[in-house]
Amino acid sequence: MSTSPVLSLPLLIAALACAMPASAQPGWGTPGLGRARAGADDWRSPRLARGQDEREGKVDAARFVAEDAGDALGHGPIAVSATTGGEARAGEPAVYEAAVIDQLVKAGYDTMKASPEGGQIAEIRIVRDVLVPEEQKRKPVSGEMAVGVSNYGSMVGMAVGVDLTKPRKALVSTRLEARVLDRATGKALWEGRAEMATREGDSRWTDQAIATRLADALFDGFPGKSGETLARR
Repeated sequence: MSTSPVLSLPLLIAALACAMPASAQPGWGTPGLGRARAGADDWRSPRLARGQDEREGKVDAARFVAEDAGDALGHGPIAVSATTGGEARAGEPAVYEAAVIDQLVKAGYDTMKASPEGGQIAEIRIVRDVLVPEEQKRKPVSGEMAVGVSNYGSMVGMAVGVDLTKPRKALVSTRLEARVLDRATGKALWEGRAEMATREGDSRWTDQAIATRLADALFDGFPGKSGETLARR
């Protein structure tokens, strides 16, 4: 069975020690020796050093209601249209449109009998932007070795870092913006936005999961109070 280079490092150190003069041996027992440098204690596992970004999975939402909206919101026919911006992917509008329609139905709207002349229109926009780019590939094994001579003999120090973690995917922001307009006048009766950050490729956060979470936060208690903000984990 072959032995990996990383696992053979202790054998290399032992071989170096055996090759030293007898006078060098006391040096290995001296506190502080055997380290590559004074800062060797600063070596840390990359996995421990990299904590999860506090923005991941958090939803921030805000809603605004027109002063003269009165009792116009939350009932009657409504049509939904979706657009995209930023780094939005193909197929996303339909996913978000379905999530918003579900919330509008819960709020009391009729989404099946949208009137071409009356009623209201819900315009939604999905915007995706990269907050933190994908990490570059790293070397799985890295290290430093120092050799020195003192009054006690020769000494060898080695520090090895092993990083088996994969580069982190990009951190992406997804924002759902929505406006409810009076179809006849084009006046905005309500508008809001909800945003969250997720890791690209995270199996927990499919387009469907993100759309559902954002729409739920945005339309919770619709229409809500003007100017209120919400934060969810």
